[in-house]
Amino acid sequence: MKAKNQRLLVWLLGISLLLVGWRLPAGAENKVSQLEARLTGQLAAIKDSLDGILGLAIKDLVTGKTIFINENEIFPQASSIKIAILMEVLKQAEENRLRLEDFVDLKPENKVGGGPILNFLGNPSLRLSVHDLCVLMIVLSDNTATNLLIDLVGMEAVNRRLQVLGLNQTRLRRKMMDLKAAEEGRENISTPREMLSLLEKIWQGKVLGAEQRQLFFDFLSLPKESPLQQAVPDGVTVADKPGELEAVRCDSGLVFLRKRPYIICVMTTYLGPREDGNAIIRKIGRLVYEHFDRLERSSEYGRIISER
Repeated sequence: MKAKNQRLLVWLLGISLLLVGWRLPAGAENKVSQLEARLTGQLAAIKDSLDGILGLAIKDLVTGKTIFINENEIFPQASSIKIAILMEVLKQAEENRLRLEDFVDLKPENKVGGGPILNFLGNPSLRLSVHDLCVLMIVLSDNTATNLLIDLVGMEAVNRRLQVLGLNQTRLRRKMMDLKAAEEGRENISTPREMLSLLEKIWQGKVLGAEQRQLFFDFLSLPKESPLQQAVPDGVTVADKPGELEAVRCDSGLVFLRKRPYIICVMTTYLGPREDGNAIIRKIGRLVYEHFDRLERSSEYGRIISER
């Protein structure tokens, strides 16, 4: 409950600051600009040294300032596309087209690889709630659970919702572990800028009502094997979903700093065989967190006035 209240307060603070306009005190803007330039340079150096292609979109949800690298390039999303699936599940729940308490039958023909739980269960009459399928999809990235949710809400419904939101490059084009579709080029895709836009619209309350919006970030905030969650200290809430395919690593999420919440979307592709994409995302995530954490805890003169 404490974490939920903290996220609500962060959201309300961010919205109010955007409405009234955020202004740094006189004399502080130049110093902060120098810090921002330093961060941008560090990120550019990572891009240049990477044996692969990096895409990046960062937004300060208080000031609206952004940092972009290859922000409009299309990247495979792997399991990060599950952010869009979760949004559609919760939107249909809000529209009373389904309930999170509803149960879905797990049949043997529904099982696919790439998931650590459902593919290995032997009970032929297992039924799971929509809520629990969402947990399995987000926390364990269970592909069987994901495909059951895609069947429930409809692939086209996900894509229509994305289209309505103006996200023309973000598409769910195949179910999980559909290798034939992948070989035919039907990959699940997005861009750093569009994934940032999706998370921002949901954070602003433009997609989901208050209850479902809270559930959306609660699901994404659950602990998981995530480079963005690993990049921040314990106690900092990160609502994200990583993705991983051969030569592809990505992670998109919202970091709920109390006074400086921000969105970060990191995508890599064409990774070389000796390149650890998750380590790169952790490194970027750490640099960005340290930047925003410094701003959050500093006075206008740069003195740290609070400790975690």
